[in-house]
Amino acid sequence: MPRLAAFRGRLAAACRFYAAPALALILGLAQGVACPAFAQDKEVDLRLSLWVPPAHPLTGAAKAWADDIAKDSNGSIKITIFPSEQLGKAFDHYDMARDDIADITYVNPGYQPGRFPIIAIGQMPFTFGDARKGTAALDSWYRKYAPAEMKDTHFCLAFIHDPGALHARKKIVMPEDLKGVKVRPAQSTIAELVKTLGGTNVQASAPEAREVLERGVADAITFPWGSLYLFGIDKVVKYHIDEPLYTTVFTFSMNKDKYDSLSPAQKTVMDDHCTTDWAVKLAGPWGDFEAAGRERMRADTAHHDVYKLTPEQMQAWQATVEPLRASWAAAVKQAGADPDAALAELNAAIAKYGAGP
Repeated sequence: MPRLAAFRGRLAAACRFYAAPALALILGLAQGVACPAFAQDKEVDLRLSLWVPPAHPLTGAAKAWADDIAKDSNGSIKITIFPSEQLGKAFDHYDMARDDIADITYVNPGYQPGRFPIIAIGQMPFTFGDARKGTAALDSWYRKYAPAEMKDTHFCLAFIHDPGALHARKKIVMPEDLKGVKVRPAQSTIAELVKTLGGTNVQASAPEAREVLERGVADAITFPWGSLYLFGIDKVVKYHIDEPLYTTVFTFSMNKDKYDSLSPAQKTVMDDHCTTDWAVKLAGPWGDFEAAGRERMRADTAHHDVYKLTPEQMQAWQATVEPLRASWAAAVKQAGADPDAALAELNAAIAKYGAGP
C-alpha cells in the first residue's frame, strides 16, 4: 500500500507538469488511477482589465494571482492583464465584466453613486485602519451580499486600499473649510460628504486626477498616499491632513457566462483564488506601497505640509459621519436589505480581524 500511494503521488505530479494525456491514461489504467480532470480541460484565455498603470502594486499582485491560477489549473487557465484602461474607462469596469468586454475587471463600486449601496459602507470615513485587516473584514462580510447586489457578474473578491486622506492646494483643517472648495472625491460617500459641507464635486477617475488639479478644475482630492506620487499628483498639491480619513472599496468581478463555461475542475481553481485570503494577498503589497508614500511625504518638508489634527478638529470630522451613515441606511433599505443587520455584521467582522482605525 505505501508503494501504491507513492506511485499515485508521482502520477499526480506527472499530470500537473506534463501535457501527455495518452501516457497518463495508460499509466492510470494500469494502476486504477485517474489524473485530475483539468489535465484534459481545454485551454481558457481570460482578460483581466485594470485601470491602474503597470507600475502600480496592484498590477504586480494581480500577476502573481494570475500566475498561481495558471499553475493550479495545469496551464489550462491563462490570464492576460490589460492595465491603464486599455479595454475601457475606469468608471465602466463593472459593466465591462457584465457585457463581456473583459472577463475579469477591477471595479470601484463608488464610481457609480447609488448603484451598489450595501458595499458602500466600506467607504465610510474612519471605518478601517489598514489595508490587510480591513480587506479581511470587508471581503468576509460582503460575500453574503455580493450575489444579490452584484448579480450581473460573478463576484470574486473585495478589498480596500490603505486609508487615504485629503490633499489640497490650500490648507484645510475643519470640515467647514471645504465650503466652496472644488474636490475630486475618491468615491461616492466622500462625494456626499463634500456636497453636505458646501463643496463642489469634480468627477474624475484616478488616471485623470492630476490634470483636473493642474488646470484648477479641482482644488483638493481624496487619495491614498503612495499613489499621489505614482499618478504625479504630488506635483500639484501641497497640504495634507495626516489622518486615516477614508478607504475605497474594490472588487474583482467576472463575466458570469465565462465562469459558467469553465469545467468543474477549472471552477474549483477559480473559487480557490476568489477567497478572503487572496483578497488580502492582493491588497497587502498595495497597502505597503501607500504606507511608504505617507512616510515619504512626511519627510519632504520642503515641498509638502503634512499635519495632524487636534482632538477637537478630529472630533468635528468624526461628527460628519452620522449623517452619511443615515443616508447609507436609507439607500440599503430601499434596495431591500436590512441596514442594521448589515452594519452589525460588518462591525463584528471588523472586531474579529482587529481592522478598526
